[in-house]
Amino acid sequence: MPPLPIISGADCILTLRQFGYQPARQKGSHVRLVCPGRMPVTVPMHKPLKRGTLRSILRTADIEVGVFVAALLR
Repeated sequence: MPPLPIISGADCILTLRQFGYQPARQKGSHVRLVCPGRMPVTVPMHKPLKRGTLRSILRTADIEVGVFVAALLR
């Protein structure tokens, strides 16, 4: 498993959009993303995201780290 990258919340959202997630709403600095057939996730618009927060987002979205990193590099 590759290590988790250090990215911003905006980069995380752009990458999650490749998996079908779309922004549903925003309250303050947190964006709620939804995807049909998957759990919704909330991404803080922090720069950078803490690794534990990113790991929790990926766990909730049921996306493996390697797949996420490959999509991030596209």
